[in-house]
Amino acid sequence: MNVLLGLGGSDESVKTLRRTIERTQDVGDDLTVVIVDKPESKRSQDETYQMAVDRLKDVGLDEITVEKLEGDPGSALVNYAEQGEFDQLVIGGGTLSPMGKIQLGPITEFVLLNAPTTVKLVR
Repeated sequence: MNVLLGLGGSDESVKTLRRTIERTQDVGDDLTVVIVDKPESKRSQDETYQMAVDRLKDVGLDEITVEKLEGDPGSALVNYAEQGEFDQLVIGGGTLSPMGKIQLGPITEFVLLNAPTTVKLVR
């Protein structure tokens, strides 16, 4: 499967990267990682990029493409997905409300509604 992983610098992104790496190792997916620019995130785009490169290198997946995307995070991710032949787009996101229902942020919601491929939401 050709998988596109979108990261944004949050703790959810770290967990999403870890889980996607595990799956890639288990089943041999073709993986592309893109880092969106979210100024409100815990980590900068450069820090997130370096973290992804380091983690991939640590597990022997240093041949995987890691790129930074500019512009609005949701639009940049959807546009990148439209340009490639990806089977799945993986993103982190979503929190639980006090009633136990999932709450999506605006970027996650935009990607879910506009992505040209299946979206896997890692929580």
